[in-house]
Amino acid sequence: MVELDREVLLGFYRTMVTIREFETEVAALFAAGRIPGFVHLYVGEEAVATGVCAHLTPQDKIASTHRGHGHLIAKGGNLKRMMAELFGRKTGYCKGKGGSMHVIDLSIGILGANGIVGASLPIATGAGIACAAQEHGAVSVCFFGDGAAARGTFHESVNLAAIWKLPVVYVCENNLYAVSCYLRNALPIANIAERAAGYGIPGVSIDGNDVLAVYQASGEAINRARKGDGPSLIVANTWRQRGHFEGEPEIYRDQQEIQEWLQRDPIKKLTEQLLKRGDVDAATLHSIDTEVKIQIQQAVEFAETSPEPSPDELFEDVYTQ
Repeated sequence: MVELDREVLLGFYRTMVTIREFETEVAALFAAGRIPGFVHLYVGEEAVATGVCAHLTPQDKIASTHRGHGHLIAKGGNLKRMMAELFGRKTGYCKGKGGSMHVIDLSIGILGANGIVGASLPIATGAGIACAAQEHGAVSVCFFGDGAAARGTFHESVNLAAIWKLPVVYVCENNLYAVSCYLRNALPIANIAERAAGYGIPGVSIDGNDVLAVYQASGEAINRARKGDGPSLIVANTWRQRGHFEGEPEIYRDQQEIQEWLQRDPIKKLTEQLLKRGDVDAATLHSIDTEVKIQIQQAVEFAETSPEPSPDELFEDVYTQ
């Protein structure tokens, strides 16, 4: 495992806590009826987005999923504009017209979340073609779930990227469930990373709840892509701590599984790693927690006081009717 200095690790902690606090607040707001539509939360998977995006620059691209808030925060998304979009307000990233699953910020390489399972795969692959053509060393990262690994878009995208040696890193967030369908009932293999061999590219399965493991594996894959050596597949084994979507009746996960995975909470794991170092104390972490909570509340206040889109703007930014 690579040795990282104190400030880098505290940066990981801040990003992960920001994601957790943002999502926890969104859960409460949605339950109170203050956020419209549906939300799919990233609670429990924070280490994956954090470890991967720590290597990326604004030139690098990411394509996200319906569970995309964590990716967007880790890539540098603006909390106020994100929250405003969830509230359906004009100051949101998509002027309040997109909602939770359509947040996008091209200025920092966020190609957008989307509600179609597996759609991030061809988007990120296309971005990889652009990165290769522009020859500026940028890479494209595709986040997708275990359910998407069974779709045709996965095979088509990885096959093309392998043939053309595109600078794409495919990150499968294996949280064991595609909605409520358990992994072993949907795939004939236990380790999705084995599929990389069929395309002649590296594939690795890692602990997705350990940000240091994610950081190391993604760093190797991203460096490989930057050098022109082609794509890689990373399978980050993790677990979402909430339902597939907020309000879902969770009747398919037993209490033993829930308790086992809660003990493997990625923030808890990183906290223990930090405190063992000796140069980080609980007061430092508490200070970060407090700062993050203030930022999230400021984002909520910004969203709530922002105007709603006017009906006159209904057809603005619409390219087909």
